[in-house]
This record gives sequence, C-alpha cells and structure tokens, in this order.
Amino acid sequence: MKPTILAAAGGALVVMAGCTQHKPASPGEAILSVDRPALVARADLDYTRPVDRSESGLPIGNGRMGTLVWTTPSAVHMQVNRVDVFAVDRDTTSFPEKHTDYCGGCAFVDLDVGGDVFAGPAFRQHLSVKNGLATTNGSGVSVCAIATNDHDLIALEVTDNREMPQPITLSLRMLRPPVVKRFAHTATSAVGGDDGRILLTQRFEEADYYCGSAVAAEMAGRAANVERTGDQEIRLVTAPANGTFVVLVSSAATMDRRENLIMRALTELDTAKAHSFDALLASNDHWWADFWNKSTLHLHSADGVADRLETNFNYYLYLMACTSRGKYPTKFNGMLWTTGGDTRKWGTQFWGANQSCLYNSALLATNHADLYDCMFNMYREQLPSLEEAAREQWGGAGAFIPETGAFNGLAPLPDDIAAEMRDLYLMRKPWSERSLRFMDYATVRMGHSSRWNFIGTGQWEENKYVVNIRSDSPFGPVTHTFARGAKIAYEYWTRYQYTGDEQWLRQSAYPVIRDAAEMYRHFPNLIRESDGLYHIHHVNDNESLWDGTDTGEEISGMMGIFPTAIRASQILNLDADDRAAWQEILQHLAPLPRSDNPHVKSKRTTPVWIKAVTSEGFRHPVLGLPDGNTMPEWFFDLCNLDAPTPMREIGNATFDACSKRNPDQSAINRATPTTDPAATQPHRRFRGVGVLSKMPLAAARLGRADEVKRLLPDQSFTPEVSVLENRMDLREGPQTTSAQRLGNAADALQSALCQSLPASPAGPWSIRLFPAWPKSWDAQFTFLERGGFLVSSSINHGKIEFVQIRSQLGGPCPLHKPWNGPIALFRNGSPEPLPAPDGDLLTLQTHKGDLLTLHPHGLPPAPLQVP
Repeated sequence: MKPTILAAAGGALVVMAGCTQHKPASPGEAILSVDRPALVARADLDYTRPVDRSESGLPIGNGRMGTLVWTTPSAVHMQVNRVDVFAVDRDTTSFPEKHTDYCGGCAFVDLDVGGDVFAGPAFRQHLSVKNGLATTNGSGVSVCAIATNDHDLIALEVTDNREMPQPITLSLRMLRPPVVKRFAHTATSAVGGDDGRILLTQRFEEADYYCGSAVAAEMAGRAANVERTGDQEIRLVTAPANGTFVVLVSSAATMDRRENLIMRALTELDTAKAHSFDALLASNDHWWADFWNKSTLHLHSADGVADRLETNFNYYLYLMACTSRGKYPTKFNGMLWTTGGDTRKWGTQFWGANQSCLYNSALLATNHADLYDCMFNMYREQLPSLEEAAREQWGGAGAFIPETGAFNGLAPLPDDIAAEMRDLYLMRKPWSERSLRFMDYATVRMGHSSRWNFIGTGQWEENKYVVNIRSDSPFGPVTHTFARGAKIAYEYWTRYQYTGDEQWLRQSAYPVIRDAAEMYRHFPNLIRESDGLYHIHHVNDNESLWDGTDTGEEISGMMGIFPTAIRASQILNLDADDRAAWQEILQHLAPLPRSDNPHVKSKRTTPVWIKAVTSEGFRHPVLGLPDGNTMPEWFFDLCNLDAPTPMREIGNATFDACSKRNPDQSAINRATPTTDPAATQPHRRFRGVGVLSKMPLAAARLGRADEVKRLLPDQSFTPEVSVLENRMDLREGPQTTSAQRLGNAADALQSALCQSLPASPAGPWSIRLFPAWPKSWDAQFTFLERGGFLVSSSINHGKIEFVQIRSQLGGPCPLHKPWNGPIALFRNGSPEPLPAPDGDLLTLQTHKGDLLTLHPHGLPPAPLQVP
C-alpha cells in the first residue's frame, strides 16, 4: 500500500505509511502532513555486524558534546568530545609543526560487560535519527545510549539477561600521559573518584591561555567499587547481576580558570540521576520531534537514487543537530566524532571553505538557523581581533576575516613585526630582504593560519623545528585571500533575509558586513587606475592561484559585499557617507576576469570566466577555470536563473567548461547498490565530483536539471574516498570523520527543489519551484524561503501538483508561476482572484499567518499519494 501525505500544523510534511485518503482537503488546511518517525527512519543506521574501525561507529550528540558508539567483542566504547575544548589558541608558539595542535577530546569511555557478547549472530546496532537513540544488542546484553539535550550528559541503559552474568566495568581513560609538555604548552590530565563516581580532568595552559575539561561518570541504581588502574585510567566495577541499570557520563569545559569544572560535571550527574532513562529519552523525543517538525523532505525515484539522496539529506541534518548547538561551530575535520584521541589532521584551525560545506543555506532552508548561529557567533566575537588584524597586517580598516584561523581570531602583533609584515605582504619590500627577526617570530607560529601560510613543511634539527618557505614570496595558499570575509558576511545577510530579524541584523550581522566592505575599500592594493576602474593587485584566487590581479574570487567578493553593505545600511539608516564610498567603488569596479580580456591570451572561442587577469605566482596559470571548490561567480547571487542574460550565458559557458574536468560517472552510479557503500568497498580511481566541489550547487542555481541528476549522486555516493558505514568519510586524513560531502550535496539538492534567489546581490528575490529538479524524481517538501515564507509543494512524474505558502512575517511573496495555464488561488480557505502577473512572476500580498494555496485551475488540492 502506498504511503499518504497528510497535513501538519505549520505547514511541514509527514508521510503516513499504509493509509489512503480520498476526501479532498479543505483549501484552508495544509495539504501536507507527516508521520515523522516513519519518514526520518529512512535515514537510520542499522548494523548486523560489528564495524571494523571505530570511525564507523554510531554518532550521538547534543550539539555541545558527542561521541561515536562502537564495540569490541566484550565492550561498548566511546570518546567524549566537545566543541569548546581547544588545547591552544591564536597565541600559541608551541606548535610550529603542522597537524600537531589538537582539540575536542575529553576522555575515552569503555563499558566492558565481560565475555564476547557483541559478536556473532545476536549482534545488532541501530541508530534512530528521530531521537538520537543508539542501541547495541548482543548475546544477553543490550546497551541503549543517548546524548541528552537537557544536560551535557550521555546516558546508557544497560540490561544484562545472561544466564551467567559477569562483572561490568566502566572505565575513564586519558587521551595522553598525565603531563605532556611541548615548549611553552602544558597539558595536564588527572583521574580520581570516590563514593561510586569517577572523574577525569584536563588542563591546557600556555602563557595566559587556559582551557579545562572534566568528565564524570557513575552507575545509577547499581553499587560499584572505584578502582584505579595505573595513573591514566580509573574505573567502576559492579558485581555480577541480572537486570537493568543506567550509566551516566557528564562533561563540562571552560576557559575560565576560576570555574569549578568538577562541580559542574558532578551537578550534571546529580540532576540527571533524578530522572529515569525513559524520562531522559522522553525529553529527547520531544526536542527531536520539534526539530523534525520544522521542515521535511521526501524523495523517490524508480532506481532508488532519489530515495538515497533523501536519506543522506536527513542524516546530514541529524549530524548538524548533534554538533552545532554549542559556543563554537563543529570543525570540519572530525566534528565530534574523533575516536583515537584529540590530535587530528589539520589541527585546530577553522578553514572557511571546508566549514562552508557544513554551514550553508540548507540549514536556513530547513528552518534551522539556530544550527548556523554558532558560526555567526564565533566570527562576531572574533571581530575586535580581526579589525586589529586589518590595521596591523594590511594597513587598512574594517576586518580581515581569514580563510584559516583559530577559534578566537588572530593574535595581536608587535609593532615592528606588523610594520614589516605590511611592507612584505603588500609587496612594498622585496621578500628577499625580510629580517631575521621577522622570520624567527613567524616560524614558531601555526603555519596553517592565513597570516603565516607562506610557511610550508619543515623538519626537526637539534630540537628546533626548521621550516621551509613555499616560494620566493610571502604568498601561500590562503595568505592573500579576502573573499572568505565577504562570503561569511554575505551569509549573515542571507540569514537576515530568511528570518527578517532586524535587531539581529543591527547587532550581529551589520558589523561584520560593514567590516568586510571596509576591508576592501581601504585595502592599499585596491587602486583606481588610468582606465577609471578599480583594480585589485597581489591577491590570491582561492588556494590555486597566488599573487594575481583582478582575481575571480576577489572581484566576486567586492561585487557581492558592496551592494549588501549598501542595502543593510539603508535598512538600518546608518553610515550614509560610507555608503556613498562603497557605491563609488562598485560603479567603477573592474569586471570579472574573462578569457576574452585583451590582457589575456586565450584560444577559447567562447568566453568563460578565468582565475585572474595576470599573476606573478607560480601556481596554476591565469587561464585556469574558476576553482570548482569555491565557484566564486556563482556565489553572492551573481549568477542564477534570475540574473541578467549576459551573466547567465557566460555562467553556463563556464560551467560547461568546468564540467569537462569531471568525466561522467553515470555508469558507476548505476552499478552502485542502493545502500550506502561500506568502508570495505574496493577502491576506485576517482574521476567524479569531489567532496568539496560546489559544482552540483552551481548546476542547481543555473537550473540545469540534467547536471543535477548526474552530479548529486556522483558527489554523494562515489566520492574520492571510501564512505564509512555511518555515511561519513575520512577525506581530510586520520581522525577527520566528517560530513562535508553530505552538506554540499544537501545545499545543492535543496536549491534544485526550491530557490528564493535575487537577480543580483542583496537585490529583490523571488521564489522558484523545482527549478533544477530531474523530471524522473518525485519530491515533496516544506522549506523556509526568504521573507520567512514556509513553502510546501509536490512534484509527481514531472508535474507540480500544488504549492502552499505559510506567511510567517507578512509582506509580498514574489512567486514564479508553477503552471502555464489558469491557476486557482485560495487565502485561508477562501478563493480570490489571482493578481496580474509580471511576465511569469506573481506577487502575492500576505499578512502574517496567511496560508495561500495555489493549484492548477479545476484541480482542487487533496491529500496526496506518494510512491
């Protein structure tokens, strides 16, 4: 029997399996309604054998702390991780060797039940994404685990029904020896316990920097003895007994030396102990039910590909909810899922491009702006240090928002170092004349930071790390990149457009938007030249081109951020003088670099965008196509279906040229089974769409359904690295379990279903339904769009069946006509004439709370049957 889509308050979707309704729905009611548990359960993980590696475990988290859950034959294992634990900050001088700085990890947790119970035919592990419940079943023993949303705590319900139960041991183990010193950095760990509780604390210190964490654990409802096993482990041991009891594992972290972390962790235990496991789970059920109620996606295709894309989409949302409700965003390289300690490839720095794979417009469209706010809050708090960096490093104003940096921004510089850095980085002083003082200062800093990224690899010589310089210039992959700041600022603007929160625009968004515009305006190498145009010199084009003129990334950044700053300042009635200066630069800005630029020697007959007009750097020729991992011209709403015709034409031509770099993987996709490939899948030579690629998103924004149909499965199911059983991958290297490709694919998929994009940056927007959706894929969704409109619709066999729009803020709703023929319009159940369209654009006037229903004339809406 086919499932039925019914109605839900707020306009979200639910799929009701096994029932059919034939009675037409009232046009004043929401048409789509959902049995959410049945729908999101399609994204569950289900293991019938133990995973071969810990990185494939089941993920649980409450947004602040989290872990993977994995097994060995006698035990369930976890590593408690937090988003707010950093061993070092921006000021460290103790980690010049790349990939050695560390963060996130708090403690190993082992629950050993004795005997090889988690092996053999009785083994089963299951993750329910509807409520974050991870269940492990073995021979006579079961363990249910949740990360509780009300507390920083993981609760495990343990049931032992064996004929001959054994002692059960709960251990806390250190991630490193009790004291580790590295130059000025010291990491101190300690274990202790009494009265049936055990503790593990960590302290990270270097000069004025401090970060501490604490993990506490106990067995509620079961007597246990405290046993110390060496200086790195402490455990609780129970006597053999049948029955059920609860294990509680809490955590806390702080950067305030005065805070009593042990008391905080123990208080979490005391608070949680007052509730049963069922009560804790019920609280989680309530939180997750509200989470899934905010938007919905259901997909189907005959070959199962669309169904799998839906599974990945909802699973991505689950992962982000598990990791993105704390003080800081989760890191791309490991998130909260590291299992072998806290040293991970790429260390503690945040990479803007990689973070954008996780934090993107899919979170806004699915009505989860709260999951985005940790990133917005981090950069807003960094702003004073980034404003100082703009002055010190570049001799300008605004804020230098780097491609890579620490959680607390960029460190202040000594006056002499700052002065020399300006001369060197702005190319006013030959690199060969850099001082020994400057190099001594630089080479003890973290080389992954944008500020010091001219530093390459190195080697240890007589207890000193000797660095290698990447080239005979101050350039490195991310040294002279400013477009990241513009992109991040534009994301603030986009959030405002979705929520309409003017107070947030004023307090949180506008300071960042203004500073990004001012950074460009006052950049010394942005110069108005004899042709009357502003040209930008000595800048990068993402990581692939160094020391260029008028690079695609930076021209795109200015084309995007100046109109945004202008519009935001108008709304807030601020900075009229600055607004005029921004407008002047925008009106005289050099164009995007193209292959037909007279300064460029290109053999292309069809003009396309290229990396830059000129370049003095040695990496990649100027004529290279835009970086597929950033696609700058397709961001800032510069090129989409509503953009002016010339922009769309060159955008499509450039996209076609870029597509030739990625041979079609359709044959491989068709051969891939309809379940996610396991980590043991034989390695294939990668020839498709990379984990970091924005090509699928560009295809969606250009309305290219055939390319979406090709690229989305390529990115989701045949990445350049093997996919783990838990649908994540280790693309970034050891200890980097992550969901970057899932986030990128989710962003493109949502954009292919529904868009509310403007024709130009910060301009008027309009809603398009299924603008790049393959005709052979069926879909039903409810997404949030700009203006605060909740949009629900369905497409079946290539035909749009209806659209409903819930106006949460009021105001005009511009909608491209979903059908060519007559259209019926109902407002809150009452029919009314359709407004006269402007071409194919309908402007529907709404009041807060209105529910608008549109469908082809003569076809009244009814509960829909979905395959």
